[in-house]
Amino acid sequence: MYIPHYNGTPKIVIFSGAGLSAESGISTFRDANGLWENHKIEDICNEYTWKRNFFAVHDFYNKRRTQLKDVLPNEAHNTIKRLYDKFKNDIIIVTQNVDDLLERAGIPNKNILHLHGFLPEMQCTACGEEFNISYSEFNAETGRCPKCNSNKGVKPNIVFFNGQARMYTYLYRALDYLEHPNSLLVVIGTMGNVVRIDDLTKRIHKDKKILNNLEKSEFINENNFGKVFYETATTALPKIEEILNNHKL
Repeated sequence: MYIPHYNGTPKIVIFSGAGLSAESGISTFRDANGLWENHKIEDICNEYTWKRNFFAVHDFYNKRRTQLKDVLPNEAHNTIKRLYDKFKNDIIIVTQNVDDLLERAGIPNKNILHLHGFLPEMQCTACGEEFNISYSEFNAETGRCPKCNSNKGVKPNIVFFNGQARMYTYLYRALDYLEHPNSLLVVIGTMGNVVRIDDLTKRIHKDKKILNNLEKSEFINENNFGKVFYETATTALPKIEEILNNHKL
């Protein structure tokens, strides 16, 4: 998603994390039963070591892709779709999630900023090509880049630790729109430890910010938000939707 520089217009910025998709059955990375269990992060999600662990990396993300095929958008995704339909060009949707559940709720991929990559896609580090394989598995032995025919250069189109997060440029642009007095920020389902969203928006008055998390986080100060909902995304989002529907941009 391309986001232009702030041009003086108000926006609703929705920033989501793993809590948005948790109720659809997608495990979060960091909890006790999360996807990192029985895996070393440096083995399967590290820019410096992924080629050395080529087969393990593709096995891990093939399983994630298979899981993604079998889950459905939940009411929180559907609520964001309704907000997208209402506000259109006045809403910016940013997510740390690599799943396609917002897309499957009906929001075009081009209108979603995936900060950390997109699971249905592969990336060729040899030539830069990005290609969609949907929910199919990438064969680590025979799979090839459709452009340059590389095998060992192909990786999941996911931002690995120590890798370049190119979309952060657009995140900062999105947050710049909060300078407008009528703009609003909605933070959904993130602990705030990977992207320090609380720190990034401290300059923004709390009355322009809404927080929804399942529980408190040491990385997010609730006093920096005008409205706080400690509950599931599926129960909080309809309440937040009502607030946004009554808000004048």
